[in-house]
Amino acid sequence: MQVFKFGGASVKDSEAVRNVLSILKSQVKEPTVVVVSAMGKITNKLEELVKAYFYKEGDVQSIFEEVKSFHLNIAEQLFPNVADPVYSELNNVFVEMQWALEEEPAYSYDHHYDQLVSQGEVLSTKIISAFLESSGLRNKWMDARGLIQTDNTYREGKVDYALSEDLVQKELLPVLKTHQLVLIQGFIGGTSENFTTTLGREGSDYTAALLAYFTNARQVIIWKDVAGVLNADPKYFRNTKKIDELSYHDAIELTYFGASVIHPKTIKPLQNKGIPLIVKSFLDPNAIGTSIHEGDQRLQMASYIFKDKQILLSIQAKDFSFIAEDNLSEIFNLFSKHGVRVNMMQNSAISFSVCVDDEQHKIQNLLSDLQNHFRVLYNSNVQLMTIRNYDQDIVNKLSQNKIILIEQRSRNTCQLVMKSEEAGG
Repeated sequence: MQVFKFGGASVKDSEAVRNVLSILKSQVKEPTVVVVSAMGKITNKLEELVKAYFYKEGDVQSIFEEVKSFHLNIAEQLFPNVADPVYSELNNVFVEMQWALEEEPAYSYDHHYDQLVSQGEVLSTKIISAFLESSGLRNKWMDARGLIQTDNTYREGKVDYALSEDLVQKELLPVLKTHQLVLIQGFIGGTSENFTTTLGREGSDYTAALLAYFTNARQVIIWKDVAGVLNADPKYFRNTKKIDELSYHDAIELTYFGASVIHPKTIKPLQNKGIPLIVKSFLDPNAIGTSIHEGDQRLQMASYIFKDKQILLSIQAKDFSFIAEDNLSEIFNLFSKHGVRVNMMQNSAISFSVCVDDEQHKIQNLLSDLQNHFRVLYNSNVQLMTIRNYDQDIVNKLSQNKIILIEQRSRNTCQLVMKSEEAGG
């Protein structure tokens, strides 16, 4: 058996859904688990909805109506018969969301985030499963929350591997004996209290890897809007190069530094069982993509990774004493408490500098706690650039007209935290 994963861009509208049907008809010759993300940019819209609901920042009802209209418009193009059962399925999800939005927030922001944002995957899989069935492609819709079990760490659910594997063995594998296709949501899991959790932004790749690990799948194919893993983001570079093969080791490093084509947690479960990961284009399904597998050959091609919307924090002891081990322990505990992931760090005798994603509400709460014990300075709107297999000429070119705030180098990797010369502090 194998696992396919389709991201938001591959199911962004009705034509994209029809393309998924075409890919499945031509590419599936064995039992296949199909993991699907929310459609298009709907996760962003649902995040906007959660903020409006929890922080009273925006019109909840109008944002909710946008979410409904987006999905219903796609459904209307795929299912002209208004009596099709899919409309009842979608309406049930919308009613549950509406009920949740009418209640005052009773839990943390992260808890409500997971209950609402997760519905993007539920809606997309219901639409796609019904469309495949109506097009003659028999399949079974299954709820990931009954398979992927996590703890109560909302927005970054920690997977209970033993329990999840047991559930997959008991619930999913028997279905694959009677259905060649099983549709499952990416990104989401469930707790023992039947609450929904999410596995981290862009976590559908991780879902695919987990299901492959639990089922001993032959391979995982992630379908993207690019030809494979590229050595740079096409948003920043015109002449990118496709990497034909990557070792697990190189893939882990690239994703750790922020390469957006694969979720960072994806590789390790596959490496543990030697399951190859293939990244292919849904725009050209027959083209050879990038194969990620076990190997000793290290990547020699230069690779460029940019992370925008970063904030650089400089943390100092209030009495200007040295930043010692006890200070670092307290600082990391606070980062863990607020779910803030460190993208780069550097320490000196009297300060500890950290570059992180500028997630406004997380950072505000983190700063509030840090400032109880430390003096904190920060630069917002900075960019983290990572170059693997760098040379000085390209470093100079890419940092031209930039203020370099932090620079770190190893034998193979150069990282710069930069901001535009004209940008404010």
